[in-house]
Amino acid sequence: MSRRISAKKTKRTENFDPIYQNRLVNMVLNRILKHGKKSLAYRILYRAMKQIQQKTEKNPLLVLRQAIKEVTPRLIVKPRRKGGSTYQVPLEIKPKQGKVLAIRWLLEASRKRLGPNMESKFSSELIDATKGKGTAIRKKEETHKMAEANRAFADF
Repeated sequence: MSRRISAKKTKRTENFDPIYQNRLVNMVLNRILKHGKKSLAYRILYRAMKQIQQKTEKNPLLVLRQAIKEVTPRLIVKPRRKGGSTYQVPLEIKPKQGKVLAIRWLLEASRKRLGPNMESKFSSELIDATKGKGTAIRKKEETHKMAEANRAFADF
């Protein structure tokens, strides 16, 4: 019997984080992770959540969800070769892939911010994203503009 069939049957399940018992928080936690230092990733995330709680006086989990919802793109642009030229083709993406992109963009934007500690940069970026501003929101808007501009190549 081939291994492929048995490999397809097993689905990978996402774990919950220990404090908030949420899969989305675990996804963010695993994206923060660098060089296998999970304890550092936990510290960064939970301190950022505490700062969000202090700054906004709202549930930090709701702020995180809203920020990711605001940054999640509906369309992306992928290069496709046709003949000798390359076209930027707009594609709709699945919600899970959109969440992954949103988390990646939020973390990239927070890493580029000025400041000494990652906790404050990440919490500020999340708060800005919920308000509809910030670098991650700008990245989403740029992606949507590119997709609109290249709508003529959607047939490819």
